[in-house]
Amino acid sequence: MTVHSTRGSRPGERATITARGLTKQYGRTVAVQDLSFAVRPGVITGFLGPNGAGKSTTLRMLIGLDQPDAGQALVNGRRYQELRRPLREVGAMLEAKSFHPGRSARAHLRALAVSNAIPDRRVDEVLGIVGLESVARRRAGTFSLGMAQRLGIAVALLGDPGIVILDEPANGLDPEGIRWVRGLLRSLAAEGRTVLISSHLISEVAQTADELLVIGQGRLLAHTTVAELSATASSLEDAFFRLTESASEYTGRNA
Repeated sequence: MTVHSTRGSRPGERATITARGLTKQYGRTVAVQDLSFAVRPGVITGFLGPNGAGKSTTLRMLIGLDQPDAGQALVNGRRYQELRRPLREVGAMLEAKSFHPGRSARAHLRALAVSNAIPDRRVDEVLGIVGLESVARRRAGTFSLGMAQRLGIAVALLGDPGIVILDEPANGLDPEGIRWVRGLLRSLAAEGRTVLISSHLISEVAQTADELLVIGQGRLLAHTTVAELSATASSLEDAFFRLTESASEYTGRNA
C-alpha cells in the first residue's frame, strides 16, 4: 500500500523543521536513508514507524546529537549547531532521564536556563506547567518514570521555543497525565508552534496528531493525515500495519 504525500508548507508558510536527503549509517547498518520531509507550524505532527525504523536516529540528527553522513537536518533554516541559544528555538525531549540524579529538578532546570540566558523566573513557570512545583527541590534521581517524564517536558519548554520535539511524551504517565500531555500539545500547536512527537503507540498518536510522518527501514513511507491514512483500511492501526509490514524489524505469526 502506498500513501502519497499531500502535506507540506502552505503557500507563504515556511516549514520550521526540514530534512533533506538525510542518510545515516552505523557500520554496515543503514539507519536512515535519503529521508526528506518538512514539518510546519500550527499542527501536531506524529512521527511513526516500527522498531528499528530510524525514528530516534532522525530526531538525534535534527537536534545535533548525531551528524548525518549525507543530507541536511534544519530547524528554522539552520543546523541545530548554528543556533546561538538553541533552547530558545528548539525544545526537545529524547530521553526523559537525561539529568544528574543528585540534582533537584529546579537545579537541573536552572543550570540549563543559565546556559541559554533564560530568566530564572521561567524555571518556576515551567515547573508549574508540568505540575512539579511541590517536588521542585527533590533529587531528580528519586523521581518515578512519570515524574521524570514531566521534568523532561519542562526542559523542552524551558526556552519558550517555537519548535517542540518530544519522543514518546506519554511514556510512564498515568491516565490523568496522558490527558494532560494531550491538552498541552494541542495548546502549543494552537499557539502556532511546531510540534513533532515520535511514538510507537498508534492509538495515542491518533488521539493527538493532525498529520503523520510514517517511516520504515529509514525511508519515508507516507506524509499524510490521520483521516487520510485511516481511510485506506478498516482502522488506523490496520492501515499502519499494512503500510509498514514489509519494513518491520521483527514479525511474528499467530499460533
